[in-house]
Amino acid sequence: MKQTAKDFQLLASVSDFTRFFGFPAPAHPLFTVIDLAGHQPPPESQQPALRQLYLVSLKRNLNGRLRYGHGSYDFSEGVLGFYAPGQLCASDYPAEAFDVTGWLLAFHPDLLARYPLGQKINGYNFFSYQVNEALHLSAQEETQLNELAASLRRESEQPVDAFSQDVLVAQLDLLLTYANRFYHRQFQTRRTASHDLLTRFEAELTAYFAASDSRPLPTVQHFADALHVSPAYLSDLLRTYTGQNTQQHIHQALIERAKHLLLSTSLSINETAFRLGFEYPQYFSRLFKNKTGFTPAEFRFSVQ
Repeated sequence: MKQTAKDFQLLASVSDFTRFFGFPAPAHPLFTVIDLAGHQPPPESQQPALRQLYLVSLKRNLNGRLRYGHGSYDFSEGVLGFYAPGQLCASDYPAEAFDVTGWLLAFHPDLLARYPLGQKINGYNFFSYQVNEALHLSAQEETQLNELAASLRRESEQPVDAFSQDVLVAQLDLLLTYANRFYHRQFQTRRTASHDLLTRFEAELTAYFAASDSRPLPTVQHFADALHVSPAYLSDLLRTYTGQNTQQHIHQALIERAKHLLLSTSLSINETAFRLGFEYPQYFSRLFKNKTGFTPAEFRFSVQ
């Protein structure tokens, strides 16, 4: 059942967030660094809340293993998670189930409004990754990020002056740049799992277009759901290994299927478009021309 505004608490500020989860009040109105060691969330934090903040958390010692899809994930070592504004959240682990240590950054989008990072952060897809896609850190990487978090904490606790926001945003930009580097490293170092996902994606893509025609156009979400990953994670992994994101792979497979139909059947261009799942034939013709340099009719004629 769809949730309404009455079903969750709105956390519109950093102060709202810290109060709801029982964290210390922030020294800076738009930013805080929270020590997670020994924290016991209050009972009311079990209720869902809509958070209008960015969060970055480095957590250790989540006892046990988290199951997601067909995989099991060990969260006893340091992992870095990212959460964008507009997501529902709750303290959904029983307090006795873990003895978490680490830190949590919470910051309002207004902190970045006057800075290039305000636009740059939209390109960090890991803010849309799922919990099982958290960044696993080496000891050296964890040390680097801990040092940056400590520096951010010291700066956020200083009296606010004309340079406070500049310094906070610069240090936050550096932390996110390191995180981006570490994520790309993870795609490379966890090659077995990455290659397995790539193989499964290729199999899903082939199977979709090998099935009977007149199916809806496949979406990125369709393949992400089939592989039990987030759309952002799937696209980033594919781009790392193939140079193309998920949508580009879908278009490539779609064009190959279109070529087959144009050359092996007497279907009209409109009929071919409908067979492939296009609601409007002109969209099919536009995509085909963009990808091949020919209209569907020109392609059919060129090989006769």
